[in-house]
Amino acid sequence: MHRDHRTIHEILDEALYCHLGYVVDGLPRVIPTVHVRIGETVYLHASTGASSSLAARDGGLPVTVAATILDGLVFARAQAHHSAPSRSVIAHGLARPVTDEPTKLAVAAALVDKLAAGRSTDSRPPNRRELAQVSILALPLTEVAAKIRPATVGDDEADLDLPYWAGVLPLRTVAGPPRSDNGVALPPYLVGWQRGAEPPRSAWLTAEPLTGERVRLEPLSLDHVDDLFEAGRDPRVWRWLSGPQPATRGEMAHEITAALTAAAAGDRVPWAQIDRGTGRAVGVTSYYEVVPAHRRLEIGYTWLGSAHWRTGHNTEAKLLLLTRAFETLGARRVSWRTDIGNERSQRAIERLGATREGVFRAHMQRVDGSLRDTVYYAMTADEWPAIRDRLRARLHAG
Repeated sequence: MHRDHRTIHEILDEALYCHLGYVVDGLPRVIPTVHVRIGETVYLHASTGASSSLAARDGGLPVTVAATILDGLVFARAQAHHSAPSRSVIAHGLARPVTDEPTKLAVAAALVDKLAAGRSTDSRPPNRRELAQVSILALPLTEVAAKIRPATVGDDEADLDLPYWAGVLPLRTVAGPPRSDNGVALPPYLVGWQRGAEPPRSAWLTAEPLTGERVRLEPLSLDHVDDLFEAGRDPRVWRWLSGPQPATRGEMAHEITAALTAAAAGDRVPWAQIDRGTGRAVGVTSYYEVVPAHRRLEIGYTWLGSAHWRTGHNTEAKLLLLTRAFETLGARRVSWRTDIGNERSQRAIERLGATREGVFRAHMQRVDGSLRDTVYYAMTADEWPAIRDRLRARLHAG
């Protein structure tokens, strides 16, 4: 048991919901609800018609509140020692209804900010009718304690040689892709949304900054919207890409948000291409189809503003990505794919030294609805040293 307030606060703040227990007419009741901690008080959400709200009107309601975070499953050699690592808080006391409007408004804002920091300023506050329909119960954190069950396997010494797998299966809350209800660009606070500490991210899925003489690659972010919108004004940039040209800054923000959402899911590693002469973002490039187990990845989702075509920017950006792939990550294969109609892209990939491996017929649907054949190229670790030297010589000469 832990009674220090720091531990108690951390668990209550991370837990997304709790269970409220109370007695009405001699019968026990337990209901799930959402909560938020403000200082040394936990506030509980209910409707005005709920039995807990009705019972709390006359001087308060004796309650027990339990908030639990499941952190994993323990698989022991013996069935008796299987368990579930968790962190929980139990609080007892007299819950009283919040009746003043300023406090109810503050709690409503805190509840949505707990879901995602900044949401209260990005949504409409409740009106008086909505406030009247909601009951908020306040419980002081006076009788409260935390319990932490560690993620350890507690088999008896006599069972340690049994031939059964034993260990811990960690669990955490993971968000799926956000599903929009109105087409508004995904807000930054929902990009990569998660609860609790983020597990260590594989280097294969991390967009580390990379710097050359002409180009700097830095992790793509919504800070690049204005620069990329200006860089991508030429329709030729989008002629062979899988999505339409962003017509507004909002559409460019949506494009970047989609890339960041894919990055959070581990499906893409996006960089902005920065022209070192101006410090402005002039294009985008990514790793994707990243498979560390087989030590391979693809380079794609690449576009560069037409003002920087034939300047060496693309070559140096690819040199930076290839060097990281082969020499830092230990990749054995890097591949590319492009539309069979995009001869400019094919020539650029071939100039890098990649080998054309084949064509996937009727592989994808273009923006205009037509089917495209996709040309595949690849480079292997055995080929890389000679290719690297040629690319460096070309950039130095150019």
